Amino acid sequence: MKLQPSSALLEILNISGCIITIDAMGTQHQIADGIRALGADYVLALKGNHPTLFEQVKQWFETAVANKFEGIEYSYDLRVESGHHRTEKRQVWAVTLAEIDFDLYKQSQWSGLQTIVMVIRTRHHRNKTTREVMFYLTSLPPLNTSGLAIRQHWSIENQLHARIRFHLWGGCDADSYRTCTTKYG
Repeated sequence: MKLQPSSALLEILNISGCIITIDAMGTQHQIADGIRALGADYVLALKGNHPTLFEQVKQWFETAVANKFEGIEYSYDLRVESGHHRTEKRQVWAVTLAEIDFDLYKQSQWSGLQTIVMVIRTRHHRNKTTREVMFYLTSLPPLNTSGLAIRQHWSIENQLHARIRFHLWGGCDADSYRTCTTKYG
């Protein structure tokens, strides 16, 4: 299967049996089709670049949370991590499409789509608290695997961003990489 130019890298890699995580820019049904055709699963971030689907998933989860997931079979995972004067709490809810009583917007275009996921990250860093809610589409069943894949994706991305800042800013005050990531990462 021919993938979009932005995913040409997938064509040269042996991804069979792998889980491919992609941020919202790569959340395209053609890319999902290509990943599945190559024998892999996907976890795709869902944001405003798919406004109808995003709002639909967001509203569904808001209603489910308000009703405490009553009558809905779901997977839930809670992780708390601490370090560098920061505590992060991640809550992950995953629900199969069978639990949703309607079709998602253009659902049939997402090859192998099985599960929608909501992640709430609450961070306490020094005297500041932030809360972020993210949504994902995945071909994985609603096990805690999707939460782990999402965490590993962001861990890798955060490390890469810190290295880019380090190199672009000329070593950040001529300090070590660790000092740079502490200041800016």
